[in-house]
Amino acid sequence: MVLSFPAGITRHFANNPSPAALTFRVINFSRLEHVLPNPQLLCCDNTQNDANTKEFWVNMPNLMTHLKKVSEQKPQATYYNVDMLKYQVSAQGIQSTPLNLAVNWRCEPASTDLRIDYKYNTDAMTTAVALNNVQFLVPIDGGVTKLQAVLPPAVWNAEQQRILWKIPDISQKSENGGVGSLLARFQLSEGPSKPSPLVVQFTSEGSTLSGCDIELVGAGYRFSLIKKRFAAGKYLADN
Repeated sequence: MVLSFPAGITRHFANNPSPAALTFRVINFSRLEHVLPNPQLLCCDNTQNDANTKEFWVNMPNLMTHLKKVSEQKPQATYYNVDMLKYQVSAQGIQSTPLNLAVNWRCEPASTDLRIDYKYNTDAMTTAVALNNVQFLVPIDGGVTKLQAVLPPAVWNAEQQRILWKIPDISQKSENGGVGSLLARFQLSEGPSKPSPLVVQFTSEGSTLSGCDIELVGAGYRFSLIKKRFAAGKYLADN
């Protein structure tokens, strides 16, 4: 979780050396685990009874010092991004993943058949948004000499011995509601292949996987915009 401050706030703080404390509340906090507040900037009340919300307040002297330092390092910046919280989302198995995957290999001495089934999962998101720039990457060993029956079209990197499918976006509005398959057959000279993990990448804007939200507490500050996004980090599927 990042708070972004307009550059002009440093002048405001210079003219108001004792500003109001910036306090915010995280809603649906119970869905998070391994929460790491920025130790230099954030304080919280661990005695709160409501497990579903948690209030944090900012150490204003430290924030003012930090923003002043950043403004001197980046005088042309219009906004200063400040990391406030890091966390993990409590996972509930396959229903927590926005793109469900199944990989099937058939490895023969002279050929390898690969099938990847994917399914867009609206249940993983608070708001159903598209997965953008989706990439499926699979290394294939065994001395690939020829590609056959690749569906949909993919890019084969002979030097790195891996196949890459790119799909601009996957959502409920996609064909079959975001359910699809990727198929490829590889002719080999040194088979059979050994199944390798499928690596998937994507980004998404407008929703979260945590279901958390944020609201300000008290006066003195306002949000001009709240952006929600998630992206695939280490997103793998084995045979």
